[in-house]
Amino acid sequence: MKCRPGGGCHNGGPAWSLLVGLWCGFLVHGIRGDAVEVIELWSNWSITNQNGTLSIADQTLPSGIYSVFGSQVLESYNDIHLRWLAYDNWTYTNSFQFDIHHYKRGNINLTFHGIDTVAEIRLNHQLLGRTDNMFVRYSFDVSAILQLDNVLEVEIVSPVWAALAKSQALDAASSSVPPACPPGRYNGECHVNMLRKMQSSFAWDWGPAAPSMGLWKNVQLEIYEVAVIRDVDVDISRTANGSHWNMHIRCYLDSVGRQNFYATLILYAVELLDHPVVVDTYTWKPISYLTPVIKFDQTVPIEKVVTWWPNGYGEQKLYPLHFTLKAWLGSDGPEVRSKTKSQKSLRVGFRTLELIERPAADGLGNTFLFQVNGLEIFMKGSNYIPSHILPENQTKDQIEHLLKSAKEAHMNMLRVWGGGIYESDYFYSLADSLGLLIWQDMMFACAMYPVGEEYLSSVREEVRQNAKRLSHHPSVAIFVTNNENEAALVQNWYQTSFEDARFEAEYRELYVANVLHELKLVSHKSRPQPLVSSPSNGKASAVDNYISENPQDEHNGDVHFYDYLKDAWDPGIYPRPRFASEYGFQSLPSFYSWQRSKNEDDDLLTLLKHRQHHPLGSTPIISLVERHLPLPLPEDDNFAEALIYFSQISQAMATKVETELYRSLRDTTHNTMGALYWQLNDVWVAPSWSGIDFYGNWKLLHYWARDFLAPIAIVAQYEKTEDSLNIILLCDEPQVETEGLIVVANIHLWSQLLPRQSINWTVTLRPNGVQYDKVIPIKDLFHEQFNRRNAFLELQLRRRQEVLSSTYFFPSNIAAAIGLEDPGLEYEIASRSCLTTGNVIRNSLSISIQVKRPAVFVYLELLKPYRYTFSENGYMQTTPMHVVFLTFDATTCARLLRKADIKILTVNDFMP
Repeated sequence: MKCRPGGGCHNGGPAWSLLVGLWCGFLVHGIRGDAVEVIELWSNWSITNQNGTLSIADQTLPSGIYSVFGSQVLESYNDIHLRWLAYDNWTYTNSFQFDIHHYKRGNINLTFHGIDTVAEIRLNHQLLGRTDNMFVRYSFDVSAILQLDNVLEVEIVSPVWAALAKSQALDAASSSVPPACPPGRYNGECHVNMLRKMQSSFAWDWGPAAPSMGLWKNVQLEIYEVAVIRDVDVDISRTANGSHWNMHIRCYLDSVGRQNFYATLILYAVELLDHPVVVDTYTWKPISYLTPVIKFDQTVPIEKVVTWWPNGYGEQKLYPLHFTLKAWLGSDGPEVRSKTKSQKSLRVGFRTLELIERPAADGLGNTFLFQVNGLEIFMKGSNYIPSHILPENQTKDQIEHLLKSAKEAHMNMLRVWGGGIYESDYFYSLADSLGLLIWQDMMFACAMYPVGEEYLSSVREEVRQNAKRLSHHPSVAIFVTNNENEAALVQNWYQTSFEDARFEAEYRELYVANVLHELKLVSHKSRPQPLVSSPSNGKASAVDNYISENPQDEHNGDVHFYDYLKDAWDPGIYPRPRFASEYGFQSLPSFYSWQRSKNEDDDLLTLLKHRQHHPLGSTPIISLVERHLPLPLPEDDNFAEALIYFSQISQAMATKVETELYRSLRDTTHNTMGALYWQLNDVWVAPSWSGIDFYGNWKLLHYWARDFLAPIAIVAQYEKTEDSLNIILLCDEPQVETEGLIVVANIHLWSQLLPRQSINWTVTLRPNGVQYDKVIPIKDLFHEQFNRRNAFLELQLRRRQEVLSSTYFFPSNIAAAIGLEDPGLEYEIASRSCLTTGNVIRNSLSISIQVKRPAVFVYLELLKPYRYTFSENGYMQTTPMHVVFLTFDATTCARLLRKADIKILTVNDFMP
């Protein structure tokens, strides 16, 4: 299609959408003009249960039953005590007036952007339709139904009973779809795989069951003549000669009525193009109402564009694009004052991104690596679950904190996991601006799923809507149709082997014939082709028709790895994959987080056991801690405090060791090129794999991640079979200064401050790669006055006197260390400052910490209900004085913060 630059666009700017809010319950008068009008139905809702015994008025959207009637669901044992909310049916009602005379021309669409989940919708007692998918936008033409006085009712069925009914129907047809229920430890609900609902809302091994229902996104009346812009996909690539960027643009329209129509589209790109671009082909050639989409290409000279890069590699320059559509019936053109004009604004980044799967250098399988703007990039990051178990309660502040925390830890990729939700537009826009690439699962996880036509039809619409909404974001790197379902099928997780043929056929029908097929809508040569599952064998899966004998093949695709029976501090237990997209270890949130979450009379250890959903309980945590740290006996008064603290050390060390291994394998024949640990965040205070707790406070894992994910890092990797230490230098920077680099190896005694012996040697760094520096036998490090139990090793990578990175090696378990005693730790709040930014006051404190002997894994905790960050945590103090900085935001300047409000622990405190 040819576009006419500058045509018809010189006499003034675009007309902007008109939003009218706060209108429910009073008469609405529209604003004259040709713009589509959007009226928000966000207030004046009432909510009533089925028998009318519980009702509340004056509610606003977004809303859910738990957030309205059970906001304490995450406290104490309320995940159980408030479960009755999920067993009832609820009706949302909105009574409003509407000026039908003013809006007598044009069409009026009632659009629900998110209903959770199974519902009937009535307007003025007429059935508009039924919903069955939380992830789908539903629209209804209500032009002929609206009156002066209107009653809108949304009757929502209990998801627990709806899921049960669907399961019973499949059972009756001998077509059951496992698993029927989650493990008993989850305290969850059954049959969540029957519903297109957030799968983790019925409980997961890290989260509670809170099977809410409600209007979790906004509701609108849209008034327009023929069509509106709903989504715009901009697929960006380089032209063959490299002189231009090309934007392949598709504007997806929603149309009412069953008539073809005419349209003009104008693109404004003020930073890229000297003139607006006018697409006027459809002023004489009608658009089909069956597939209403406008496609065109637009090139931009390469010198006008700043390239978008992932975090750590360059800028995240984004360019605003604004689209204005005029759509009308009749070849004579739009009528005066008809509602023909709608608009859409978005931001795009110019980058290329490829998933490279070529024959591997070791001759076994294929590589699996991402190349951005021609540069091979090691993907390092984490897995993201919903920021709240009640999705209507997610806030921009929560999302911003989590994503900025990921950026601060040098992450460049997050995996949006398939048991949650397709995240908000704000989430992806923020990821764009922070340079966080998104591995996007579709919302299917750890289950088999039905394949009836009604279900598949709903799934197809879900995939179409969300793929079109998300695909333009430069942060969205790849789509994947499900989480772990291929592995679950092949490895018989849910006892499906008795009907292998049926379940394999249903798997292919759902993911290959439907989900993957719909993702082709946004699949182009310039984008990686979607993966069918994670883990999987990548493109090699196609040879097996997407069900491979071993979806965890280390020589193809990505792997998930968990092993709770071995020593997770030992790098020798881990696989050597092409890409590790999920792995991790559990820990417990801080002691004070538990205090905030429990009732005063709740016993901490009993509550902890209730919230421990891991099928093995806390045995893996305790077993790993006991391998390395001096855990008190369960009957000791300090057991709970030690378990919490030591679990965080243990998790941080395990994840550090595994992540460093994967990073170190980059330039070996294994060619590992990704490490995304499980998981970034939490939905409540509970044992979990997270690095950031529910209140947004970093566990030791996230503090340590800033070091083990740093662009330049030194690794001391123990090789058990050779009893040696591999010194490895990691560098993600494409250009790096290599002059003046040395490694300093300090040998410490557990009993004395400062190094007892030091050696150093000159080293170099390999830009965007790994330098395998040297292998040192342990016997060459610990001899004479030093042995495995009385000493430990500190390694520093320095550029002249500047320490670029440091790490430690402990030759024996710390619980058996000789000479490790009370460090004589004392601390003072040395200085305070307050800075007002907006309506928040940023408090900053410096804490001076003094010791007389080495203090092991110094742990700091603020005993106040603030979201806070220390400059470091879980660190080794081997000098007499060290200063740590504390920052938190509050509504006041916390001048009265006392020493007692800060807890400091060391491993020394628990030595026998």
